[in-house]
Amino acid sequence: MTPPKTLAEIAANLQGYDPQALPVHDVLSFLSQLATPVTSLEDVPIFEALNRVVGVDVISPVNVPPHDNSAMDGYAFKGEQLQNQEALTLTVVGTALAGKAWQGSVKSNECVKIMTGAIMPAGLDTVVPQELCKIAADSVVIPASLLRAGDNRRLCGEDLKLNSAALTKGTQITPAAMGLLASLGLPKVKVFKRLKVAYFSTGDEILSLGEMPREGAVYDSNRYTVFGLLHKLGCEMLDMGVVQDDPVLLEQAFTKAAQGADAVITSGGVSVGEADFTKAMMKKLGDVVFWKIAMRPGRPMAVGKLTQGDRSAVLFGLPGNPVAVMVTFLAFVKPALLQMMGVTDAQRPMVRAKTQEVLRKKPGRTEYQRGIATRNLEGELQVITTGNQGSGVLSSMVQANCLIVLSHTQSTAQIGDWVDVLML
Repeated sequence: MTPPKTLAEIAANLQGYDPQALPVHDVLSFLSQLATPVTSLEDVPIFEALNRVVGVDVISPVNVPPHDNSAMDGYAFKGEQLQNQEALTLTVVGTALAGKAWQGSVKSNECVKIMTGAIMPAGLDTVVPQELCKIAADSVVIPASLLRAGDNRRLCGEDLKLNSAALTKGTQITPAAMGLLASLGLPKVKVFKRLKVAYFSTGDEILSLGEMPREGAVYDSNRYTVFGLLHKLGCEMLDMGVVQDDPVLLEQAFTKAAQGADAVITSGGVSVGEADFTKAMMKKLGDVVFWKIAMRPGRPMAVGKLTQGDRSAVLFGLPGNPVAVMVTFLAFVKPALLQMMGVTDAQRPMVRAKTQEVLRKKPGRTEYQRGIATRNLEGELQVITTGNQGSGVLSSMVQANCLIVLSHTQSTAQIGDWVDVLML
């Protein structure tokens, strides 16, 4: 296995790398090389597989469906009789129920009443829905030019064929994927081990819930935001609380986090002018770079690796402002963590929407504005901002259902312009 690259080696691959003015695309490229996917595997029951990542291709042990079957309630017959596209009268000679094969034989001008999911009787290939035909006591009349041969029949293996890949390595398991696995009769699935992420907030001004208010202090919201974001990803979490600006306490926190987690997320302590304790401890315990990213909100960020013995953990030092924490997590940390989890396609695609207001911007940085996206009467996606875009206005993230992403080189967007949107 190729040893992980050092931060200096990664930076050397980025043309014009400047940690004091780093474009967003360079941040993403850097992190894609830093985030090493997990390799350990484990078997988990299907009920515990949601959001886990498939560790090896899941090969279908059966055909799905296992037989040709009816797609609806109706009457099964030989489709070749439709060649003249004339009205067709058929005699009903039996009933095929789901879960049990009908054993009779069917001649021309005969049919079998059939239920949805029932196995198609031998020699029959077409089903007419019962609501589309005229039904008498022992016969049905199919109107002219209504069907083609093969209509309303599900083919054996139409969903999945025997020995085909049902889910590929690197797929994150959704509710639909859980159902797909169960349809194969598989009680367990082999997945990558869950990524363990430690997180804590830093700063003497940060209060934990339950503490009495004091002048100049604010209650910690970032830990709860980060918890929610990590929980949605399916990570195992280690909440380490609030750590004060004390070298001893910070060293203890970083050491414990590096020893017990695959990744460490902090908030606060990386901005210009803040106390140097957090930065100094990051440097002491690992290989860390401090960036000024050409973006808004969320300019300061620290990234690197913390090392303890033979263990190392990827470090993400996020800003302290609540909105900046969310934006940097969604823009950078989330795709990096997904890659570490083993997800093959970790970058979330953006969609395009028409802005319904002027979005003022100067080229030279990427801006993430909180937005509300809706569909107009023509079905086009349109977007407006939530209003105040201050990096401390966390209520705007509650209102938003998307981030409007204005790229590095982009200037002011006028009403009616198409813009990139990252749905939340």
